[in-house]
Amino acid sequence: MEGRNVNVMETINKTSWEIRNDIGIITLDNPPENYLVQPDFVHIETLRKWTSYDYLKGILICGAGKHFSGGGKLENLFRMIRDKENINETISKGKAVLEHLENLDIPVVAAIQGICFGGGLEVALASHIRICSDNALFAFPEINQGVMPGLGGTLRCPGKAGFAKTIKLILSGDMINAEDAQEMNLVDFIVSKQKVFDYSFNLLQKLTKDRPLPVINAVMKALKNARLLSIEDAMKEETRMFCELALAEAKRRNGLQENQA
Repeated sequence: MEGRNVNVMETINKTSWEIRNDIGIITLDNPPENYLVQPDFVHIETLRKWTSYDYLKGILICGAGKHFSGGGKLENLFRMIRDKENINETISKGKAVLEHLENLDIPVVAAIQGICFGGGLEVALASHIRICSDNALFAFPEINQGVMPGLGGTLRCPGKAGFAKTIKLILSGDMINAEDAQEMNLVDFIVSKQKVFDYSFNLLQKLTKDRPLPVINAVMKALKNARLLSIEDAMKEETRMFCELALAEAKRRNGLQENQA
């Protein structure tokens, strides 16, 4: 069945959404640097609605124009503190957005080009696969403003780059290039800046187009269970899901044989 194409459905907080061939595309749309307007750059209720379509097979996150995202504007957070807004609640909402993306049962790919700083890097780290352009730059610059990453960067980065390299990246505030980021396992693939979106979209298509959605969901759930559950419980769930898929496939093949008889 041909994938579904839907025009841009909604734009909120400089973040837009569309669907192409059963792939949802989230665009950080605040050029030139695509700064996040607020930590929950899309409201969690909106994100749940966007990702609830029962035919979606993957999500692609990208930035409009030349850059992925420069992260959040810290002066906006400092203003919120001065105005006595609840900064704890605001940051928690941003974390809920990234946790939702990270825990989806479909693959989430970040297509990164140009700068990927601070909160933008935390968005990328919450994705399952990260593909960057050869001119991409990465950093956690928060330390230079007297703060630290606040959207899960200190939790997700060590699992990819290791503890020592994460300390260096965060406390130095230094920029690293695409090759260094790949060496640290912060990105998975490097392509030319002209190809980063197409490569990322085509990879998602290759991984999911001819795969039944229940199989995609089961694979992603099993991988998530490996991170969240004990080994024993994760193994039990893997067995359960394998048996369910095998039974469904056996019934499908038997039905085909009966129809052909």
